[in-house]
Amino acid sequence: MSALNNSNPIKRKKIRVGRGIGSGKGKTSGRGVKGQKSRSGVAIKSFEGGQMPLYRRLPKRGFNSFKKNNIGKINLGQIQYFIEKKSLSNKDKLDLNILKKLNIINKKSKKLKILGSGEIKDKIIVEANFFSKSAIDKLKKIGGTAQILKK
Repeated sequence: MSALNNSNPIKRKKIRVGRGIGSGKGKTSGRGVKGQKSRSGVAIKSFEGGQMPLYRRLPKRGFNSFKKNNIGKINLGQIQYFIEKKSLSNKDKLDLNILKKLNIINKKSKKLKILGSGEIKDKIIVEANFFSKSAIDKLKKIGGTAQILKK
């Protein structure tokens, strides 16, 4: 039984190339004759024989900023939800580290922004890098405080 015809991959023999004519993969070891691909150290990825490659035919799209500032954003409504769920305490000062610890915002976030969507009922102290105007207004209205961190 030939090593090539055996369908079971566990028992399949490894084809040893360049081991004589009788092996079926001797002399040129299945690489054909001459040419770039018959030589060692050749990698011709995305080469289309002189035709303009696909990656160069397509237009460039989008923009990737190398100054990605990872800002975690959370709404006041979400904060209220977590207080009601007893994940957060309204007695503690709410800041970036607490939110990261509870997996509420991404661990890669370096700064925190509080947004004003939703309602907040509990009086809390929030410490963040940025606040929206509506968030500050809502916090002051219920007697909470918004502490803006300096850079």
